Amino acid sequence: MEFVDSFFSTASSGEANKPSRKKPIFPITEPLRNYLKHHGREVRLPVSYRDLQHITYSIPLKDKNQQDTLWETVVYDMRNWDFIREGLVQMYAILKTEGDFSYTKHLDVARIDYCSFANSNPFRIRIVNKFNDNYDHYYIKQADASRVYGLELEHLLTPNRITYFTHLNTLVEEHIPGIPGDLFIKNFVNDPQTNQIRLSKEFVKFNERCFVRLLGDMRSYNFVVDITPDIEDYQYRIRAIDFDQQSYEGRKNLYIPQFFKENRPFVELCIKYLNKDSIEQYQTEERTMMAFRVASSRFRLMELLNIMARNDGLSTPEKLLQLKTELADNFKNPAFLKCRSMGQVVKRQLKQTLQKNLSFLQKNLGKFED
Repeated sequence: MEFVDSFFSTASSGEANKPSRKKPIFPITEPLRNYLKHHGREVRLPVSYRDLQHITYSIPLKDKNQQDTLWETVVYDMRNWDFIREGLVQMYAILKTEGDFSYTKHLDVARIDYCSFANSNPFRIRIVNKFNDNYDHYYIKQADASRVYGLELEHLLTPNRITYFTHLNTLVEEHIPGIPGDLFIKNFVNDPQTNQIRLSKEFVKFNERCFVRLLGDMRSYNFVVDITPDIEDYQYRIRAIDFDQQSYEGRKNLYIPQFFKENRPFVELCIKYLNKDSIEQYQTEERTMMAFRVASSRFRLMELLNIMARNDGLSTPEKLLQLKTELADNFKNPAFLKCRSMGQVVKRQLKQTLQKNLSFLQKNLGKFED
C-alpha cells in the first residue's frame, strides 16, 4: 500500500531525481556472449560500429521548426561510402527478413544520423524504398552489457518483443515506433481526442513494469507512447526505448518513472482519474501478466539471470550497496542485503514482487490441469 500511496504524494514532493550524468560502457562477458549465440542474438554483421566512426564531417540536424534535435547528420568519404551503404542495407535485411538479401535491390540509405548525447552514442540509419520513398529506421550502437540485459528483460518480461543483434562490440536494434513521451506531453496529453483515463491506467502499468525489473531513467524522452485505435476509442502502450540504465543506479526511486519531474503530467492524470483501489488493481494486473511471462520463459530467463548474477561489473560497489539497502528497507526484507551483484538484486526483486502472483498461478493452473 505504501507504493500506491506514493502516487498521491509524488506531484507535490518536489524531490529531485537525477540519474548519473554518464554511465560507462560495460563489456559483454563470455558467458553473456554464449547466451546471445545460443538464442540467435549474436550474428555476423556486415558493418561495425567502428566502421561508422570514420566520419568526414557532420551537420546539425534540425526539426521541422528549426530546433536542435541533438542529432547530427554525418557524411563519409566516397572511398568508404559504397562499403558502408551496401553493408547498412544488408544489415536492414538481417533485421527484417532474416538475411534474405533478395529484397534489398530497391533499398538505399537515405541518411545517417549520430547522437553524442546518449550513453551509447548511437547511429540512426534511415533506409528508404526507392520505388515509393517509404522509409524506416534502425540503430547501431556500442555493445553495452547493461543495454543487452535490458533488451533481453524487456523481451522476456513485458508485452513488447524486441529485435536486436550483436556482433563483437556492435549492437544493432530495430526502431521502436511511437510518440516520444516529452512530445506526447507537449502535444497530446490535453488533446480532446486523448482518453486520459486509459492513459493513466497505462502509466501505472508502465511504472510497475520498470520497477519490477529495475529499469532506470525512464524520463519522458526515454519512452514512447504507442496509440492504437480501438472500438469507439483508443488504447495506449508506453514502451521504453532506452535500456542503458538497466539495474545500474543506486537510488530506488530512479527505477520508478512516477518520481521524475519530467513525467509529472502523467502522474497528475493518475491522481485526477484513479483512486487507490484502481491503482492497486492495475499494478496487480501487470504483475500477474509478468508472472505469466516468467512462467512461459522460465528456463531462458533463469539462464540470463544466472549469468547476470555472476557478473559483478554492471555498476559500482557504492550503487549496489545503496540499492540493496533501500530495497531491503522498502520491502522490510533483509534478504536483499545478501546480494553481491546487481544481477542478484534483479533476481531478488523479481522474486519479491512476483512471488505472490507466481504462487497463485501455480496453484490455479494445477487445478486446471487436474
